[in-house]
Amino acid sequence: MSENLFKKIQSSPIPRHLAVIMDGNGRWAKKKGLPRLEGHRKGAEIVQNLLDTSLKLKIKYISLYAFSTENWKRPKLEIKGLFEILNDFIALRLSEMHEKGVRILISGDISKLPQKSQNLLKDAISLTRKNKKITVNFCLNYGGRAEIHRAAENLLKAFLEEKFNQNKKIKITEKIFQKYLYTAQLPDIDLMIRTAGEKRISNFLLYQSAYAEFYFTEKTWPEFNESEFLKSIIDFQHRVRKYGGL
Repeated sequence: MSENLFKKIQSSPIPRHLAVIMDGNGRWAKKKGLPRLEGHRKGAEIVQNLLDTSLKLKIKYISLYAFSTENWKRPKLEIKGLFEILNDFIALRLSEMHEKGVRILISGDISKLPQKSQNLLKDAISLTRKNKKITVNFCLNYGGRAEIHRAAENLLKAFLEEKFNQNKKIKITEKIFQKYLYTAQLPDIDLMIRTAGEKRISNFLLYQSAYAEFYFTEKTWPEFNESEFLKSIIDFQHRVRKYGGL
């Protein structure tokens, strides 16, 4: 089925920046009679599949909502398990991702993550910093409102520290403001996908998704295979993006 769907995909437009809210791991596990963490483990496998297909499609940037600022409300054992899965994913997949030309970035305050996770993430960023095939932005301890607040705070701090010439009238443009976002190195989002039937963006990349196209599917994240991904791209290619114009 995937081969037939690939044939339907045109060379353009391909989303330059894809964002994914990977929802439904726990629900998938519950339906299978498995512990919730097994759903998260399965979800980690789907991430690798998504990256491989994105490389085939020549998508340049992907942002993945891996752990939100609100996810700290979950049971402590589940949080501990989530970071163990993250650690395993990096340890097992980093070499392969590096060979494939994946550059890893992080959005969010990782200082609150377990130390082992922080070290692995920093090593992954350092190792892959020169790769150019695709950039994968893992959003960890991330919230859209917190990002905008942080950007405004840091911009004000820079002004007070006289990084701007205060003798001149300063116009804070969008271009200047965007430099203080976690995603300063990334373009705006073209396509945002959310799985598991939910139709909201849950505080994810609020600033960057101003003109994103949205694709919602009833499939849970562990069910989001290559065919489902290709369907979202085909749907995107049938959208008319006007950006407020005619």
